[in-house]
Amino acid sequence: MSSTHKRPAKRQAGRATPARSAGARAEAGAAPRPSLYDEVTDRIIAELEGGRVPWVQPWGRRGGATAALPRNAASKRPYSGINVLILWGAVIERAYPSQDWLTFQQAQQLGGMVRKGERGTQVVFADRFTPQDEKARASEQHCEPRTIPFLKRFTLFNVAQCEGLGGCDGDPAPLAEPAVVAVGEALIHASGVEYQIGGNRAFYAPILDFVQVPPPCAFFDRINYYRTALHELTHATGHATRLGRDLSHAFGSAGYAREELVAELGSAFLCASLGIVPTVRHCDYLACWLDLLKGDNRAIFRAASAARKAADWLLARLAEAPAEAAS
Repeated sequence: MSSTHKRPAKRQAGRATPARSAGARAEAGAAPRPSLYDEVTDRIIAELEGGRVPWVQPWGRRGGATAALPRNAASKRPYSGINVLILWGAVIERAYPSQDWLTFQQAQQLGGMVRKGERGTQVVFADRFTPQDEKARASEQHCEPRTIPFLKRFTLFNVAQCEGLGGCDGDPAPLAEPAVVAVGEALIHASGVEYQIGGNRAFYAPILDFVQVPPPCAFFDRINYYRTALHELTHATGHATRLGRDLSHAFGSAGYAREELVAELGSAFLCASLGIVPTVRHCDYLACWLDLLKGDNRAIFRAASAARKAADWLLARLAEAPAEAAS
């Protein structure tokens, strides 16, 4: 891969008060909630049309959050997929100083509480269910039942919206350049992808299965060499021997733009995981991404999911590398 509507629906953010049930809303004559897919996609579209790229934020402002994946302050587990973009957007929009989040109940379990009147941020949980008639059909035909995907909303609060919390760590500091070089080289080596340095452009060749990136001296900043490498390595995870994404789309097609979006998000997720501030590698695809999102309200969800899988694949190899070297 070469390296070279409708208006957003108004949504009510969660508050630190009990939510009304769907039945209560219906009885009150309230309009039904918009589709979660529409709601999140419209929000991303509005960001892009406003010239802001949701996966690249002005991290490190004085008193602001640093570049890191948003995580649950209780479990320490990072959020993934589309929730990363939602929570990053909330951190910047509301100038929160932390990437740590909690549910209302978790804040109480940690000995604190959400301050009265604070507005929560709605994220999504993806799952699947099997209707009863489908279970019956599968039982009669002795086959596996088909499942239906669905999204469920839940509300998070940034730790800056809480008081009296205990046991919350601060965000990790971004890596200094020597550390970026070390972790970047380690990931490139651990990936196992054939990696060539040379030429004047960066790309991944799907048929021959190799990545090529210009030498570090060709970049104004050394860190951009590694950002570019992470972008191309994300493409490489799509090879049939790895995660098996469709990499056959022609340049300029919707499929090509979709894969570029996966690589952009994957690189941003990798950068944040490693303590590197993400940047946009391919803003020239902005119009194509807008067309893609306006035509498919699930495209950003699929891209974010595929990007998270790609980042996880590469990070897993990095985590295994020391053990392999020692054996």
